[in-house]
Amino acid sequence: KTRKAKKERMASALGSGRLALLRCAREALRRAEAAACSTPTPPYPHLTRAQPCWTPPRLHTPFSSSSSSSSSSSSLFIQIQETPNPLSLMFVPGRDVLVSTEGGVARDYPNPKAAKRSPLAQRLFRVEGVNGVFFGTDFVTVTKQEDVEWSVMKPEIFATITDFFASGRDVAVAEAADPAEAAAEAGVGDEEEEEEDEIVLMIKELLDTRIRPAVQDDGGDIEFVKFEEDTGVVFLQLQGACSGCPSSSITLKSGIENMLMHYIPEVKEVVEFHPEDDSRMPLSF
Repeated sequence: KTRKAKKERMASALGSGRLALLRCAREALRRAEAAACSTPTPPYPHLTRAQPCWTPPRLHTPFSSSSSSSSSSSSLFIQIQETPNPLSLMFVPGRDVLVSTEGGVARDYPNPKAAKRSPLAQRLFRVEGVNGVFFGTDFVTVTKQEDVEWSVMKPEIFATITDFFASGRDVAVAEAADPAEAAAEAGVGDEEEEEEDEIVLMIKELLDTRIRPAVQDDGGDIEFVKFEEDTGVVFLQLQGACSGCPSSSITLKSGIENMLMHYIPEVKEVVEFHPEDDSRMPLSF
């Protein structure tokens, strides 16, 4: 009887414990369901409202300019290319700069006085620090003074080029042909002059096909000035980024001179021509 009573008491206690645990579980489940159904106010109410996606502001950069002129409805994108000359930069507007009606494929303006036939060059020379302007078929090379930083000049140069092309004006005005040059090109002369002209034509052909494309890729150009038959000296004028470049002597001596002497035995030396003194100034390393 005693054992039976103990068993009954133990079973009753276990039943009471299981019942208590069951009640606790049911209560916990009820509270969880109640919490899920309720919508309590969050601590930061403004974060619960739908916020529009943030769009960064459209910044104006000098590389892209849109013209409102009726003559140019498309955007003008100007890219910058460095040159071997640290004082010169190429500005590529993504359109033709010089056309055939403007008299040639290159224009060099080493000073403001020389820019009287180019409205764009005149405007660029008004930018403080501009020391030279050169136009290629699809680029503008600007050479600066040493004491002016590019970071100061670039925005003004961008604005000048963009506004000018929006106006629809011609970049340069073709110069009238020199009567003396026209007579020289007529082929009138004795046998000696005809032989000299043949050598000059060979020099110009090599310059146009082998040398000028590479020079223009660096923002400059090279122009034939004259050939002295008695000395075999070729005078060339460097333009754009090539003028005043630290590596111009290497370009003339190691590149151009070696090529001309190889193909044309009559050529003995290549010299840079300086218009300001019109003298023979050989370059050395």
